[in-house]
Amino acid sequence: MSRPLFLRILNEVEVYEPYFVQRRDNAGRLGLSSMQKITAALRMLAYGVTGDFMDEYIRIGESTAMESLKKFCKTIVTIFSDEYLRSPNANDIARLLVVGEQRGFPGMLGSIDCMHWKWKNCPAAWKERSFIFTELAQGRAPPVNYTINGNDYTMGYYLADGIYPKWSTFVKTIPSPQGNKKKNFARAQESARKDVERAFGVLQQRFAIVRGPSRLFKVNDLTNIMKTCVILHNMIIEDERDDSQGLNMEYDQLDDDIPELSRNPTNEFMNFIQRHHEIRDSSTHHHLQ
Repeated sequence: MSRPLFLRILNEVEVYEPYFVQRRDNAGRLGLSSMQKITAALRMLAYGVTGDFMDEYIRIGESTAMESLKKFCKTIVTIFSDEYLRSPNANDIARLLVVGEQRGFPGMLGSIDCMHWKWKNCPAAWKERSFIFTELAQGRAPPVNYTINGNDYTMGYYLADGIYPKWSTFVKTIPSPQGNKKKNFARAQESARKDVERAFGVLQQRFAIVRGPSRLFKVNDLTNIMKTCVILHNMIIEDERDDSQGLNMEYDQLDDDIPELSRNPTNEFMNFIQRHHEIRDSSTHHHLQ
């Protein structure tokens, strides 16, 4: 996260939530600053550390760190959800359909997958429940119209793996495909669906708190933490994209006198390759057995 983006979040959170405003106590001593509280919350999200870890680095107690985390996540969701966590509108769907058609899947809205975040106290009645297609079932989703093989369709679909049901909104790969046609389809589907797996991987690498088991108990706190991670992730992507557009890609002219480089293998490199093959020698492995 860049410094300007951090300061933007700091200012907007401080304006919205009075908890983060620095105040004096009855003795006239200054309390914790908004910088301390928000830094503690961000470090817990990014590194997945416990609340008492903040005591030595930021001089903030465990109870205050946990309260800062909960209030920070709730405030982030309240302020930025409409901009960075909204459902696709008609313009977004039109753009997604164009991208899907360019990738060989007309009518594709994207890829879908799930990421398990272990919750010890999850109610049993909530398992196997999903609200992804609630708006579609209630008729509140933007229309999607496309044609495949002469048939007209009015619902978009998502690329999914084998764990999802056989619904019209899911297009899954073909297990053990036979024939070039089915093999090409399975290869294209699995290749296009890797984007969602990369997204989950980047999210877990950037915010370690969602990588391990949850340390909180209330579903509202867990929901706000997950939404906050997604919102911050989208904000970082937007900030990095804006920075990359302003880069100066003009390089200085190189000198004409470029030294010649030798591409002949050196003895040290050849010895390294030989040792590498010896380490991975399967025949020696079987002989040792």
